[in-house]
Amino acid sequence: MDFTLVHELNGFAFRHDGFEDPVSLYVSASQALFLALVVLLVLAGAGSDWRRRAGVAAGLAAGVALACAQVVSRLVDRPRPFVAHPGSIHLFAGHAADAGFPSDHATAAFAIATALLLRNRPLGIVALVFAAVLAAGRVMLGVHYPSDVAAGAALGALVALALHVPVVRAWIDRLADAAGRPIDAVLSRLGLRPQPRRA
Repeated sequence: MDFTLVHELNGFAFRHDGFEDPVSLYVSASQALFLALVVLLVLAGAGSDWRRRAGVAAGLAAGVALACAQVVSRLVDRPRPFVAHPGSIHLFAGHAADAGFPSDHATAAFAIATALLLRNRPLGIVALVFAAVLAAGRVMLGVHYPSDVAAGAALGALVALALHVPVVRAWIDRLADAAGRPIDAVLSRLGLRPQPRRA
């Protein structure tokens, strides 16, 4: 089933260049886009703003989830589709022949998206849609099996949920608030944020 799905999606992309090109472009830019979203939230927030807290929560969730994914990857050591089936899978761009289970991209994207969903539903839903497109794109480009991205999505979501329990969430909020004070001071000095009014 895993191979059948990746073979069909990969073959569709190979036969439809006009579809494959934007998917490849998005997948290649996805890491930078999700990172930029986290950084933007941290910088856009002020004081104990939900945006800063959400950005810090998302960044921590991605970091912890990726660390867990590295352990799982070394234990499972599953070859990628283009490595296991070189004559059947077309690789659209160069990629390392390292282990592919679970998908790091899906792990980080779903950790970020789930963390955002728990803090702000509309933003989280949009992020989840982009994470799902990313996961499907990785399969379509032949670098992952569907189970690779599904495992990554589940791992990322579970870590984000674990970091959202009240005790941990309160600690993350305090961390975000403390880290935000020097950020606010720098942005204020640069004229990018209004100086707080004195009583």
